[in-house]
Amino acid sequence: MLQIGLVGKPNAGKSTFFSAATLVDVKIAPYPFTTIEANKGVGYVKIKCVCSEFNVQDNPVNSKCIRGFRFIPVEIIDVAGLVPDAWKGRGLGNRFLDELRRADVLIHVVDASGGTDEEGRKLRPGQHDPLKDVAFLEKEVDMWIFQILKKDWNTLIKKATILGSELSRILAERLSGLGVKLGHIQQALSESGLEDIKKARDAGDEKILFFVKLLRQYSKPILIAANKCDIPQSEDNIKIMMKELKGKYIVIPTSSISELVLRKAAKAGLIEYLPGESDFKILDEKKLSRKQIDALEYVRENVLKKWGSTGVQESLNRAVFDILETVVVFPVENEYKLTDHHGRVLPDAFLVPPGTTAKEFAGLIHSDLQKKFMHAVDARTKRKLPANYVLKHKDVIKIVTRR
Repeated sequence: MLQIGLVGKPNAGKSTFFSAATLVDVKIAPYPFTTIEANKGVGYVKIKCVCSEFNVQDNPVNSKCIRGFRFIPVEIIDVAGLVPDAWKGRGLGNRFLDELRRADVLIHVVDASGGTDEEGRKLRPGQHDPLKDVAFLEKEVDMWIFQILKKDWNTLIKKATILGSELSRILAERLSGLGVKLGHIQQALSESGLEDIKKARDAGDEKILFFVKLLRQYSKPILIAANKCDIPQSEDNIKIMMKELKGKYIVIPTSSISELVLRKAAKAGLIEYLPGESDFKILDEKKLSRKQIDALEYVRENVLKKWGSTGVQESLNRAVFDILETVVVFPVENEYKLTDHHGRVLPDAFLVPPGTTAKEFAGLIHSDLQKKFMHAVDARTKRKLPANYVLKHKDVIKIVTRR
């Protein structure tokens, strides 16, 4: 399952974001290191389901379809807040950086109100610059990767020389536990000028760190969830963040607490609300107290009308679909009825990396399907698709195998 890591300093709202996205109850309190053990749960990315295009009633198995929207599961991991020099082990540093090894993408939850210092201690809103938190997080992840790589750098260079192997492949073997792919390393080596083994051997710390920074950008891409957007001081800070980080990061105005309120109210049957929507409907005011109605109206006026959504669902979606460029594929066994062998309509929706071929996709479903692969069939056109056909977003395909 695709994994999203939630990162940031203490008290920025990560655990609230996690709870809102997963509806898993976690400790949420206004002081550092409330999260001691990493929280793991299932959240969902949201797309317009193809069931409406085909005009069918679907029967989801590995996902959910609500009002024509398909919600596809992703794993979300919320680690303890990171403080300066976490990479050295300060606070709960290295232990929790290690939790991010397999994350495909990171969502950096930033206190956009400027109401917490670099350690996560409470301040009056507006007293801290959120941009400093962005730079701090970059440094912590960079130094974490750097220290892992630096101690073995000369040994890795020597190994590549003796074996006559490409340095990228030796580095990929060393960093495989961090979820770093060969393509990430090749791209970073090329841009840092370290493709040549001789230049890599002579590289100093500054050059290696430059390579690491590039590697982090490609292997651990980051989206900024500018949290606490309902607080007045956040508005100007978010505008500044969007301007200063334009072209480098996607910045999403976010109110995790508002999303948590809406999802819990919807789960209790008090309101009608679909994650990511710009409004909600109270189903029966008589079941709500005055305090609850006021809280819901606060969310409507200060978050939904102002920013268009709470930002939680948009953060998940954009991290997966815009940053990772993931595509959704619907496999079926009957291309005419869009069913599996149990007769269920459009039962599954798979998240696959960009560039995945039909044959590779068969292997993601089951290794035997890839071994016996003959061709695929496009359920829309009924055309045969070759093994090297590159899957597109919302493709509905049948895998045909040898008997």
